[in-house]
Amino acid sequence: MPASDQGINKSDYVVVPRTLIFLFNAENDVLLLYGSPTKRLWAGLYNGIGGHIEAGEDIVSAAKRELEEETGINEIEIYLCGQVMVDVNNDAGVAIFIFKGYYDRIQLIPSPEGGLAWIPVSELRDVPVVEDLKVILPRIVSHRPGDPLLIGIYSYNTNGNLEISFLP
Repeated sequence: MPASDQGINKSDYVVVPRTLIFLFNAENDVLLLYGSPTKRLWAGLYNGIGGHIEAGEDIVSAAKRELEEETGINEIEIYLCGQVMVDVNNDAGVAIFIFKGYYDRIQLIPSPEGGLAWIPVSELRDVPVVEDLKVILPRIVSHRPGDPLLIGIYSYNTNGNLEISFLP
């Protein structure tokens, strides 16, 4: 099918595709990135590793690229465990593809995005994290290869507050 037959119109709802990766170690710690104070988004907060999917990339290649750029970690197996749609407004949103993996080596290479830290899963409620992590991370922790994908939608209510829901 030619590109012209894809039926994309300027009035269609569009999404920005992103990846979000969570690595765990044998001690049940999760690797998070602490947002640099100069970051435009999530400065001073812990978040997963990830970023935008670039033109020509599939979601796995993009996740592995982001992982290497932000941590120096490569040659690691990760798997797709979920997908979240974020409705930003009536015209645009964000499609987040969530990956999970395991990593037990110590060497980490921080990036300009921020510092890296292994945070015990049991202590996540005590550290400053991006708003949705307290809801989504318990689901990711318990997700195993072969489980159904975690499917969620985030939206903003009339007060501008984030509302999070997942399929059962």
